[in-house]
Amino acid sequence: MPYSEYRPELMGSATLEPSGKIEAGSWQQFTLVYTAGKFGIDDTGSLKIAFRFATDFGPVQFDDSEASGYTTVEASNGAVLDVRWEFKRNIRPWSRALYIGVQKHFLAEGDTITIRFGDQRQGSRGVRVQTYCEAEYEFKVFVDAIATYDYVTLPESPSINIVPGPPRTWRATIPTLVRTGERFRLSIKADDKWGNPSDQIDQTLYLEATGAVEGLPETKKFERGTFSMLVEGLKLPVEGETTIIIRDDVGVELCRTNPLRAHDLPTDAPVHFWGDLHGQSNETLGTNDARAYFEFARDRAFVDVCAHQGNDFQMTQEFWKELNQITAELNVPGRYVTFPGYEWSSNTAVGGDRNVFYAQEGRPMYRSSHAQIPDLADEDTDAHNAHELFEKLRDEDCVVWSHCGGRYADICYAHDGRTEAAVEVHSSWGTFEWLLHDAFSKNYRVGIVCNSDGHKGRPGASYPGASFFGAYGGLTCYRAAELTRPAIMEAMRRRHHYGTTGNRLYMNVWSTLPNGSKLYDRDPAVGPASESAATIAQMGDIVQVGDKGDVELNVEATGSAPIIQLDIFDGPDIIKTVHYGDRTTQSHRIRMTFSGAEYRGRSRNTTWDGHLSITGNVIESAEMFNNWNLDRGIREQTDTEVHWKAVTTGNFCGFDMILKDAGAGRLSINSPHVTGTLDISSLAEEAKTFDVGGLDRQLRVERLPEVFPETTIRDSIPVTVTESGDTRLFARITQEDGHRAWSSPIYLFRE
Repeated sequence: MPYSEYRPELMGSATLEPSGKIEAGSWQQFTLVYTAGKFGIDDTGSLKIAFRFATDFGPVQFDDSEASGYTTVEASNGAVLDVRWEFKRNIRPWSRALYIGVQKHFLAEGDTITIRFGDQRQGSRGVRVQTYCEAEYEFKVFVDAIATYDYVTLPESPSINIVPGPPRTWRATIPTLVRTGERFRLSIKADDKWGNPSDQIDQTLYLEATGAVEGLPETKKFERGTFSMLVEGLKLPVEGETTIIIRDDVGVELCRTNPLRAHDLPTDAPVHFWGDLHGQSNETLGTNDARAYFEFARDRAFVDVCAHQGNDFQMTQEFWKELNQITAELNVPGRYVTFPGYEWSSNTAVGGDRNVFYAQEGRPMYRSSHAQIPDLADEDTDAHNAHELFEKLRDEDCVVWSHCGGRYADICYAHDGRTEAAVEVHSSWGTFEWLLHDAFSKNYRVGIVCNSDGHKGRPGASYPGASFFGAYGGLTCYRAAELTRPAIMEAMRRRHHYGTTGNRLYMNVWSTLPNGSKLYDRDPAVGPASESAATIAQMGDIVQVGDKGDVELNVEATGSAPIIQLDIFDGPDIIKTVHYGDRTTQSHRIRMTFSGAEYRGRSRNTTWDGHLSITGNVIESAEMFNNWNLDRGIREQTDTEVHWKAVTTGNFCGFDMILKDAGAGRLSINSPHVTGTLDISSLAEEAKTFDVGGLDRQLRVERLPEVFPETTIRDSIPVTVTESGDTRLFARITQEDGHRAWSSPIYLFRE
């Protein structure tokens, strides 16, 4: 058992002020009063006020009464208290905790301990509330009354209801590829400053399309108390491309949608469906319950496909049955597809994290362990390493992915191409292209997916908040003929998808093939596969090419923001890079980019906090890109200096400066990993790059065009298929705003 269950009703009680609804990310003082129960608390006994792992509440501190998070703790009888803020020193999911030890005295029944989180009496602005919404945010109270360090949970811990703030940023979403004349919907919301959809909107919106959209009303009322607004029944009657612009009543543009294309396609041709299949709810390590998780993805993130991935060693049989009931109920073909599944969460030494998705409900969990499950009745079904997992899944109708979360998957240790179809290269934990390179090193044929791996109850729109998570969660676009479980499952098995860092861009990557080429529906290297003649290979396909000669790889994309770079790969090797924008002029724009991670494990975050100064020139403006944490970014800017806070976790971020003089002056950089100077005139077409070890850690300074006009790109490259082994072709697209997308590789081989 994780905690003692001995007589919790005798261990005391706790109250909290204020309670009720509290705005996410607001600054508050919370007064929690614990009243000792029948046993009191003995000398060296203690209590803990604990919070869930993912929370960004606080942090608290005890030394500066005028600073944020100042917290005081007092015993009514004058007992000396040992007070500490502990991270990951408590049993999950209650990882963060305020420890209060009773010393040099004891508490008797009725004595109290008063905790003021964010004590404002001496000038502190308070403690910051968790930045994301939670229906029941608990101040979980654990009591060690007998001084045995065997904690008992109070029967009732105080809680608050964390709700969104006022709208700050508008978002609008439509599909990225539909058939001509096929109906689609427009989805609109407005997030508060922390990324929570707001229900504090009472506004008429004006809608305008750049293409010939039928059924689009001129206006639509967003009603107060609702979190989103849908406009159904839209269609493009002819082939073309469109975005939809959302304006207020004075004509100011609030936002615009991602790009949408309509093509004259047969009913069996693929169109696009977007999904986030990887995240957790509060039954394991996440936020809010599983039903709220799926409903957020559908109604506030507007994804088409969703699955839940709770840590298996926390998932009881009761919760597994409940989760299966929820996925069965919410799965609506043509509208919203859900999959039952779980995260096989072993230590990296025996395989690391894998995602398991079943085609139907009612299948077993083959857990990595029962580490937090007291009931061992089904322990004999456990798979203690990845080899055992793949063996147990051999006859199951399922798909497996490998990913990097807290722990990472060691795909070199174990892999089964019959079930493990993809690797996750991006999530809210960061970007992990090295996981794909591991697969290439072993000649595996895997696709690329991106998901949130979210713990904050926001699947499909997973902001990192103010915590250690360093990235916005990803999305995967599935190319399938219809929105049904069988069609999406087949797209997963055949790797017919591309992943992004959370944006929705249109992307198509295909290869034209020589005569005599054979397309396989499964990987023929690992089992039976059907073959058919092919002249075109799409992303994810496995093809035996025919007559000797080159194939042509084609890339086409329309970004959700201007596109600045296209990289085409054969496996881990870049075979072509295209930079967009006119880079021959002396632009006034200088971009500084931070990237990489410390290493593969949990403490991978790299801190880049620093400053720069400039002599012989003037900084007219500076703006951060790809920064998702309001506590980070540019903290101060003058005519000659920029001070910033930044973190990367395999991904990248940075800032752009506009200089008064394009080529004059000297730049001095001072950061934890790079200290140096350079002449601004030296930044011509080549960037200045500082490699600083770790896992691809790098600081890069370059001159960029002041305007990138390209939102739509097309390119092609002839490729000679290698005589032995696979030629593995895929594309990576980088946008000006820092978003990226990766197509699943096309695998080509000779006899």
